[in-house]
This record gives sequence, C-alpha cells and structure tokens, in this order.
Amino acid sequence: MMEGKNILLGVSGGIAAYKACALASKLTQKGADVRVMMTENSREFVAPLTFQALTRNPVYIDTFDEKDPEKIAHVDVADWADIILLAPATANIIGKIAGGIADGMLATTLLASKADVYIAPAMNVNMYAHPAVVRNMKQLEEWGYHFIEPGAGYLACGWVGKGRLEEPEQIIHTIEQHQSRDLLLLGKKVLISAGPTREDVDPVRFFTNRSSGRMGYALAEEAANLGAEVTLVTGPTELKLTNDAIKQVDVITAEEMFHVMHEHFPSSDIVIKAAAVADYRPKQVYKDKMKKQEEGLTIEMVRTKDILKSLGEMKNGQYLVGFAAETSNPLEYGRKKLTSKNLDAIVINNVSSEGAGFGGATNIVTYLNKFNQQHEVSLASKHVVAGEILRFIDRDMKDEEG
Repeated sequence: MMEGKNILLGVSGGIAAYKACALASKLTQKGADVRVMMTENSREFVAPLTFQALTRNPVYIDTFDEKDPEKIAHVDVADWADIILLAPATANIIGKIAGGIADGMLATTLLASKADVYIAPAMNVNMYAHPAVVRNMKQLEEWGYHFIEPGAGYLACGWVGKGRLEEPEQIIHTIEQHQSRDLLLLGKKVLISAGPTREDVDPVRFFTNRSSGRMGYALAEEAANLGAEVTLVTGPTELKLTNDAIKQVDVITAEEMFHVMHEHFPSSDIVIKAAAVADYRPKQVYKDKMKKQEEGLTIEMVRTKDILKSLGEMKNGQYLVGFAAETSNPLEYGRKKLTSKNLDAIVINNVSSEGAGFGGATNIVTYLNKFNQQHEVSLASKHVVAGEILRFIDRDMKDEEG
C-alpha cells in the first residue's frame, strides 16, 4: 500500500522523535517517497541530517527557507503529499492544528493540505488525558483527521500509562489497513438526506426542528472518502461540505425533499435518509405577516408525505437505510419503523442521551438490519460514527450478494 505514495512525515518535539527515524526508514523501504518536516523543538532530539540520510530527501525546517523561487515551499509540499503522518505528535502541535495556529512550517503546511492526515500522539499520560488535549483531539477527529492511539507502558518521564508512541511497524500497518478500505464504496451511487425542513406559516414564521444536519453531512463526506458518487439533499443548515466532489441539492420544505429524493432514487445504489423531515405542515400559509392578537392562536396542521415509506414501497434493488431519533424505547420504535417502511437497515439513537442529541459533534447509535443483526457504536464523533455505519452497510450488501 505504501509503494509510490508521497508521504510527509511531521516530527514534533518529544523524546519519541527517535522512533520517527525508524519510521522514516521503514516507509522508504516500502517504496514510499518520504519527506520529513521538523519543528524547531524536534531538532533538540534528532538532527535533520539523520532524516536526510534515511529518506534521501531534503528535510524541511524553516517556513522562510525558500530554495526554489518559483514555489512556495509549504504550499508545494502540502499539494505534493498523499499522506501526512505526525509522529510523534505532541500536545503542542495537536493544540495548534485544532486552534488553526500557523506559527511554524509544520502547522502551516497542515492548514494548507487536503491530504489524509494521521496523528500518532506521544506525551505524558496525564497530558494525554487532560481535558484540553482530549477536546483538541475530538475536534480534529470531527474534521476527519485519523488518530493512531499511543501504547501503554513505561514513559520517558517515569510514569507508567498510556502515552507511548506506537511502534513504527504498527503505525504503518494501521495506515495500510485504513488506506486499503478507503475505496469500499467505489462505483456506488449514494443518496443521502440531511438537516431539517422548514414549513412556512407566513413570510416571517415557520415550523422546524432541532436537526443541525451534522450526521447527514458526515455520512456524505465519509461516503465520498470511501469512493462513492454522492448526492446530498439537504434542508437549511449552516454547514459547508469539505469535499467538492459531492453533489449538493438544497431544499427547504418536506414537499421539496420528497420530490428531489424520488428524482434521484432510481439511479442510486445506497439511500440513507438522515434528514429530520417535518411530519406536519400548516394547512394554510398566509401571504402577509400574521398580526399579534389578544386571544390565543390555533394553527391547523396537515400530514406531510412520508418520504421514507414511499421509497420503501418503490425500492428495486436499492439498499435503503432510515434513521430513528427517539427519546423513549428507541429499539422498540426502531424495529417497528424498519419493518413498516420496508427498510434494509435502520440507525437508532436516543437523542435524550448525553452526547447523542441534535446539534452536537458526537453521536451514539445502534445499527439494526432487516435480519435483526444489531451493532452498537459507542460515543464518538459523527464522522467516526458515519464511517462505521457505511462499513456496516457495505458488509450487509456483500453478504446479500453472496
């Protein structure tokens, strides 16, 4: 998997920098083109000449050391890299990336790159567990960075616990495993709905719900990362896609979402309805702003079209997945929805659980397929949860095929 890959190895200032030497050597032996970028502090532990000898490439150490006047070095290497690997990654560099701070060449390059980024932390056990470090890692994970967890054992500081840089062989193995499954959905057309809908009362007021669209957007981006051709049908949100290859269709009302989903459904292989569509809309929409009255107000509501049920009725080979956001008896209601709407699988979550509510960066879900096979995904970022859901779908589809 490393043959012919352009890999930028970022080395930050920790005692584990000595392991980065073996890592650079092993990556080079596997056929990768390895370039090393070192922070100022890392050079207190290992000399740049060591990495130059191991990789047979120049080592980057200074943002302003521009050897080629036709190129901006940190932008050039950011575009060149297929993979960026931070090993060791200190609490300092993790905090800088999470905070968008670009005060050194490595941090600046990371902000300029769209490559896959793998982070292998190494630090004191108490630093690794500090709330600020945990928060920063969760933020990066939400943005799509991949973490390679440190090992546990005796640390250079004298403590025993989690914080030791993973061994070079295991780091490479983890990256190879991840890269090998990156195209699980290659050739598949995936249709995903996300966000809330808005149902107008008058030109000023509307009914909506608490959905932020984060789960649907995460599914769309992870599906695209896995090689799928993705169409995202989204209600009004404040989110922006990070992958330009995803086709985005904006809608506002449940009626609009119904028509767009039906338009794209026949040509799709996988359909995931993650949107929180309004079940009801006002029977009458006023052309002018309703004036405040002394007495109470009654607005008559009518049912919107059931998008998921209608897709289940017209299903012809598509793998159809729904979502069930519940506050009580989630598994019971999820199973009923799975059956009544002719779904292949359903993703169930209790939105009243801490870490699984609307608008948050994390989720906790149960994936249940039509064969009553059940998988739990514990508290994790919505991007991680999305990746797990897509892998469950891929496995189920392959099981059905044979």
